[in-house]
Amino acid sequence: MTASSPSPRYRGLATRDLALIALFAALLAAMSLVPGIPVGSVPITLQTLVVMLAPSILGAKRGVLAVATFLALAMAGLPILSGGGGGLASFAGASGGFLISWIFVALFIGLLTDRMLPKYRFWPGLLINLAGGIAVCYLIGGPWMAVVAGLDATATLVALAAFVPGDVAKAVLATLIAASVHRAYPVPPAGNRVA
Repeated sequence: MTASSPSPRYRGLATRDLALIALFAALLAAMSLVPGIPVGSVPITLQTLVVMLAPSILGAKRGVLAVATFLALAMAGLPILSGGGGGLASFAGASGGFLISWIFVALFIGLLTDRMLPKYRFWPGLLINLAGGIAVCYLIGGPWMAVVAGLDATATLVALAAFVPGDVAKAVLATLIAASVHRAYPVPPAGNRVA
């Protein structure tokens, strides 16, 4: 080990990591330009595709940081949420629980994806994305939406059911893209990783 190389215990972020985090945060913001499909008080957006894709490609640490960066910018008031929303008021609405769930979705998908690497496989990747992008997201966002929108349990389940077909399609697409990226750029064994 040279004097300039980091110790094996160093877990900081390299410039490349920061660039990837910024890239995926920007991609999340870009997806807000695609108009959402209004379903009750919460729109269907393409942003959840990137929430699944970021940890599927970047892993837990960088995937969570990409989503957290995006959410911090949205909280600060940048109009990067669906429909040009931004600021703390957006997080107090019916969509707020889903937005907050994105951190946990990215963490769930990223941790399980990290365990699968260095060989990313489609079917396990799809199951991970479905569990994270639907189950984790809905378990946090659904009750929040019910409380804010004043929905009973039946109305909440009906509202969530409207999201399922699109979220399944997004999980499939995220998994296909992640599998292609991992095939083209294999992740080295954990001992050889920079970060």
